[in-house]
Amino acid sequence: MIVRSSLFPMSNTRNPQVLTWLLCDGVHIDPATGKHTILGVFSAIRGRQFPLTHPFMIWFLTLTDVAAGKHKIKISLGLAADAMSVLLDREFESQGQQQRINLINDVRNLSFPTPGDYTIQIEVDDTPLLVTTLTVAN
Repeated sequence: MIVRSSLFPMSNTRNPQVLTWLLCDGVHIDPATGKHTILGVFSAIRGRQFPLTHPFMIWFLTLTDVAAGKHKIKISLGLAADAMSVLLDREFESQGQQQRINLINDVRNLSFPTPGDYTIQIEVDDTPLLVTTLTVAN
């Protein structure tokens, strides 16, 4: 007997999902196992004076339910929804919807003109998957 649930519909077509979204200082990939070690996770940035430039961070994402083939991820940041700047726009490839795709993105010299709650939007193939905030404070 097959039981269908509205929580887990039986469909071959699913929308991509963000499983992990982390800001961190670094990611080490073990060459023997392929395991990822995440270093220095943070959720806010503090500065003494503004404008503030953060020299280096990693934006680590894990995606799933991405159809096989080439795709484009875009990450935008801004203080207001109508003033977003694209910070990352790159291609990646999926082997199929069952694959969990880890994307490691270096972000260098990111400038914050003022303190505030900056909106971050993550899109795959121009479809928004996640909107969250990054607090930048003094």
